[in-house]
Amino acid sequence: MERLIEILEEIKPEIDYTQCNNLIDGHHLDSLSILSLVAELEEEYDITIPAVEIIPENFNSADSLYRMIKRLQEED
Repeated sequence: MERLIEILEEIKPEIDYTQCNNLIDGHHLDSLSILSLVAELEEEYDITIPAVEIIPENFNSADSLYRMIKRLQEED
């Protein structure tokens, strides 16, 4: 989880990712940020994030992102 927070902070450092739970719904991350995040997560965690997974439920918080990463790693 610590590395995930670091990746998020590299993309948008002004957000408190430990508290924010509306990254998408609150428009904290724009489409370019999301694309960068997907690329970083795929590289860092050796996963593929299919387009169907790029939904607010998976990207609204660091916790939901982490759960998605773990699930995708288990499916691999």
